[in-house]
This record gives sequence, C-alpha cells and structure tokens, in this order.
Amino acid sequence: MQVCVYCASSAKIDSAYFEATEELARLLVENDVQVVFGGGGSGLMGKLADVVLQHGGKIKGIMPQFMNEVEWGHTGVSDFTYTHTMHERKAKFLEGTDAIIALAGGTGTFEELFEAITLKKLGQIDTPIVILNTRGYYNLFQQWMDLAVEEKFMSDDQNQIWRMVDSPADVLTAIHQFERKRIDIKNAGKMR
Repeated sequence: MQVCVYCASSAKIDSAYFEATEELARLLVENDVQVVFGGGGSGLMGKLADVVLQHGGKIKGIMPQFMNEVEWGHTGVSDFTYTHTMHERKAKFLEGTDAIIALAGGTGTFEELFEAITLKKLGQIDTPIVILNTRGYYNLFQQWMDLAVEEKFMSDDQNQIWRMVDSPADVLTAIHQFERKRIDIKNAGKMR
C-alpha cells in the first residue's frame, strides 16, 4: 500500500503534533506502507521522514524544483521527484496512491486536502481520505463543512468523502473501512 501524507513544514508548533506524526510514521512502517510526502526537511514533514527512515520504511518526496533550489528538501530522503510547479506536485502525489492522510498544516496542507476532497466529490478519484484531528485541529473545518451542507452549498455525503479520526492508531483502520467507490458525477452537483 502507498499513502500520501499532507502535513506542515512549520517547526514552531506544539509537540503533540510531532508526537502524533511520529506514532503514525511508526505504524505505517510496521504495516509495510510506503509513504509519499511533500519532501520537506522541517516540521511534520521532516519528522515523518525521519521516523520512516529510522525504522527502515520507504518514503518518497515530491517537490517543485524551486523549493529544492532553496534547500527545503529532506537530506536523508533519496527517492525524490522534482516538478516544475505546485500543480504538477499535487498530481504526482496522487499517482499510485491508495489513500490520503491529512495531518495538521497550513495553507499548503489545506489546499492539498481541499483539492483531494473536490476530486473525490467530482468522481475523479476513489481514494480514501483520512484526516488526523490531533488536538482538535480540524474541528472548525468539520463545522465549516457541516455549515456548507446546512446552507445547501454541498450535499451531505461527507462520510463517503473523508473520515476524521483523533488518534494515529485509528488511521489505518479508517482507511481499510472505506468503501472504494467513485461518486456519481451526475449527482455530484445536485442538492436533494
């Protein structure tokens, strides 16, 4: 199995986020899951790569060339793909990916997560999406999505699109429980 992990590059965050990332990385390696990530050497990206490598797992970085030129890449990761643009990077994240895991992050993580959710809502991918809600980080996201449903901006199919879990130990279970089924595009934009 190959998973893509979206996560932060910031190193100025609470230690609980690093601990959750470390636990998840260990679980992925223990379950022989290959990891694709943004390639960064700091923050949660750096922690993810450090732990996967330390435990003998497989990890691949995908990064635009301009980020590599300013030396943002993780120096211990040997398997890298460099892209011309951020758009190409996001497309590469999904190639051969069996599941998407979103950890806490900023605008880059949000953009990647929203694009994956949009692609799934439009029937372009059937990839399980699991959001790790460490410290309740995604509580407001869930409220926002519930409001979008309540206000009829989107249909109430969230359980078909993503699962939110509070513990790294629940991530793989959530992935395996997902029914891989493409959304019917004919009904994707219709409100009931």
